[in-house]
Amino acid sequence: MGSHGGYFKERDKDKNIQFPYNQYLGHYCLGIIYTRTDVSDDLSETEIYQVKELQEEYETPNKRVGDREVTTVKNLKSITSVIKDFDFFASEKWKIASDKQGSGNTANIGSIVDIADLKSGNGTFSQLGEEWFDEYWINHGSATMIKDGKTTKITTLNDFLEFKGRKDLLEKIVSKTSNKK
Repeated sequence: MGSHGGYFKERDKDKNIQFPYNQYLGHYCLGIIYTRTDVSDDLSETEIYQVKELQEEYETPNKRVGDREVTTVKNLKSITSVIKDFDFFASEKWKIASDKQGSGNTANIGSIVDIADLKSGNGTFSQLGEEWFDEYWINHGSATMIKDGKTTKITTLNDFLEFKGRKDLLEKIVSKTSNKK
């Protein structure tokens, strides 16, 4: 869902983004939900085809990849897809965001995981609004508070609203405990 560092915090800069963040009218995510086609785990049985039109650019010198032979075809008319059952949706990112990072080793905003909620824009901030989403993620991991007598980085929306003196908004946090797929 994008970074909560760099261009997200410094919204008038265009580093790693085409235009400054604050110049966009909205920030959308295109979601693609699909089913993986059942493919055998034994890839040694998989055939490799090289299209003649692409041969110069992607030349395979010995016509082998590992133990598999590469077969050259003049024209590729079709290819079996490894995915099926496409379902597309688009949503403003604040509507499908969670208050957790997307991964543990980068400064990325995480999304909710429930498919029905993703498709309906029913994320953690959906009842609070875009302003709370922005302020939370701008301050995520850098703002601190005293909790139980210790200085703690604020990394949950509950703590952030408490820090801002807005416990009255806790009931507006949309939370899910299931990871339905």
